Amino acid sequence: MESVARASCEFQIFAKPAGALCNLGCHYCYYLRKASLYSGTESFRMADDLLESFIVQQIEIAPEAELTFSWHGGEPTLLGLDYFRRIVELQRRHKPEGLRIVNSIQTNGVLITEDWCRFVAAERFAVGLSIDGPPALHDAYRRTRDGKATHRQVLQGYRLLRRHRVPVDILCVVHDRNVEHPLAVYRFFKEIKARYLSFIPLVEPDPAAPGGVSGRTVPAEAFGSFLCAIFDEWVRQDIGRIIVQAFEEAARPAYGLGHSLCVFRPICGDIPVVEHNGDFYQCDHFVTPEHCLGNIAETPLLELLESPAQKAFGRAKAETLTRRCRECEVLEMCHGGCPKDRIARTSEGEPGLNWLCAGYRRFFTHCRPYTKRMAALRREGHPPERLMEELRPAAVRKAPAEGRNDPCPCGSGRKYKKCCLGK
Repeated sequence: MESVARASCEFQIFAKPAGALCNLGCHYCYYLRKASLYSGTESFRMADDLLESFIVQQIEIAPEAELTFSWHGGEPTLLGLDYFRRIVELQRRHKPEGLRIVNSIQTNGVLITEDWCRFVAAERFAVGLSIDGPPALHDAYRRTRDGKATHRQVLQGYRLLRRHRVPVDILCVVHDRNVEHPLAVYRFFKEIKARYLSFIPLVEPDPAAPGGVSGRTVPAEAFGSFLCAIFDEWVRQDIGRIIVQAFEEAARPAYGLGHSLCVFRPICGDIPVVEHNGDFYQCDHFVTPEHCLGNIAETPLLELLESPAQKAFGRAKAETLTRRCRECEVLEMCHGGCPKDRIARTSEGEPGLNWLCAGYRRFFTHCRPYTKRMAALRREGHPPERLMEELRPAAVRKAPAEGRNDPCPCGSGRKYKKCCLGK
């Protein structure tokens, strides 16, 4: 076989083998309307020959000994279990010696059955499942196309996956409703024994609306308060038990690590999309004609990944930072956030400020003393869980000696009365 050049860095492609097709009609879904890009299309199923070519091309250019295939939608389970059996068979057929292949699938959970669970468990798929919290908060926007609630069906799918010991990463979209109930949301996930949590802030641009965003959009300050409230419980009770993506990312700079989540990296562009027909888009949030660089059936995947246009797209994230961002004390923790959310202006009138800026600043400033302490514990040879031991007894042990207006002994930087007093 003729040798093929490898990608210059790790990449993760969001594959859309069913396009934007979905069995739900979630009110805030940004991807459902992408079906209009392919009006007149009879089938949104990625054809077998294209599927094989996509798998082969990813395998050939993989730069590391491990390669992740990420199956997204729409709703990929609409393709049926046999389609994914075919995916695994193709991967095995073309996998060279020494390469480890990992599969992940993002689903709304409604179509999960015992057969699906047996398959993803046997093939070691990682599963991302969308749940927005307790029933009333989840069902506010995550509904069927005819308006019916979905929480019961999703929770049933989650419990089936848990029964088969499938690792489940819960994706919770934070919107105008559930943002007001951070502890109710978090404790619900604790009750169902969630192990991995990702909180995804909803930002929906709407030029015709007040403030330029939809009413469903999470207010920036409220999102910061939401993360802070959950973090305060997590840091005292759940370090090592529950992995919260935002908290993991907040801690990485203190550990001397780069961000793993594209939202907080200084440069992006290494998580493009391949649609059901092979079209290559620069990012999941930029699936528009001007961001389509070509088609993998006509242009090799490697050429698209390494193209000057794709590289420039990634660099633009850092090159277009506002002055406020460049001078911000938490820049290393945020890097301006996702470019799709840079729809606000600074107080000086400069465009390009992230809508979530105030919330990110509040959260990162709040958690930084704790993440620094966790990093210090690691350097001293202790697990980060030790921080819980330091925090829980601190208020009780030091309460008589601390004045209400003194700095809190936990090191948060807040006054004692507004932090650990009474906790």
